[in-house]
Amino acid sequence: MSNNHADETFRAVLHREPTEIRTPFQRVSRDFIFGEIWSRPGLSRKDRRWVALACVAGADAPGPIEAYVRAALESGDIELEEMLEFILHFAVYSGWPKASHLEGAVMRQWAQIHRDRGEEPEPWKDLSNDTLGPSDWDERFEAGAQEFADVNLIPAPPHTTPYRHAGILNFVFGHVWQRPGLTRRERRIITVACVSYNDALTPMKSHVGAALHSGDITKAEMDEIVIQFSAYYGFAKGEALSDVVETAWAERPAALAQT
Repeated sequence: MSNNHADETFRAVLHREPTEIRTPFQRVSRDFIFGEIWSRPGLSRKDRRWVALACVAGADAPGPIEAYVRAALESGDIELEEMLEFILHFAVYSGWPKASHLEGAVMRQWAQIHRDRGEEPEPWKDLSNDTLGPSDWDERFEAGAQEFADVNLIPAPPHTTPYRHAGILNFVFGHVWQRPGLTRRERRIITVACVSYNDALTPMKSHVGAALHSGDITKAEMDEIVIQFSAYYGFAKGEALSDVVETAWAERPAALAQT
C-alpha cells in the first residue's frame, strides 16, 4: 500500500492527522495497521472498531483508549448509546475496573468533542428502571435460560451455584445479552475479542463455535476478526484464537458445512 493510502486510512480511522514518522514502530503502525489491516474488505469499519476498542481497553492502554473512543464517536461510526452499551457488555467479559476506566474515557471524549465544536454537552439523563427487564424472577430466569441457549447453542446450566444463578442466568443472559443497544452479532464480536485476550479457553471455544455455527458471523468474517485482533493484542494470542476458529469450523454441523 502507498504511504498516501495509509495516511488517508489513518485520518478516516482516527480522525486526526498522521504523526510524523520518527521510529520504526511508527512506520510499521502506519504502513501495516492503517495501510493494510484497516483497509481489508472483510469487515466493516464499525466491526473493526469494536475489536480495536475491546483490545485497547483490555490492554489498559491510556493513550489508545482515549484516541479510539474519540475517533469512534466523532466519526459517527458508533453512537454514544451504542458505546455505553458496549461498556456494559465489556464489563461482563473483561471486568468492572477496566470498564470504569473505559467509561471515564467516553465521558471525557464526549465532552471534549462538543467543546471543540463550540458546544456544551448536555448532562446525561438518569435511566428508567423499565430498561432493566422483567422484575418477576421466574420470568427473568426463564428468559435468561432461553437466551443462554440461543446464544451458546447448548442448554442453560442448572441454578446450582451463585455464579450460574445470580451471574450467568440472572444478569449476563437474563439481562445484558437481551438489551437492545447492540445487535447479537455485535455482542458476539466484542465477546470473542474479550475472551481471547483474557486467554479464557473454554469461553473462547464456546463463543467462537456458537458465533460460527449460528451463522451470525461467517468464517470469512471470523478470519478478519482474528487478523484485527492480532494487530491490536498480539499475534501470539491471535494464533491461539485462530486455532480455536479452525477447530470450531471443522466441527461445524453438517447442515452448515453444506452451505
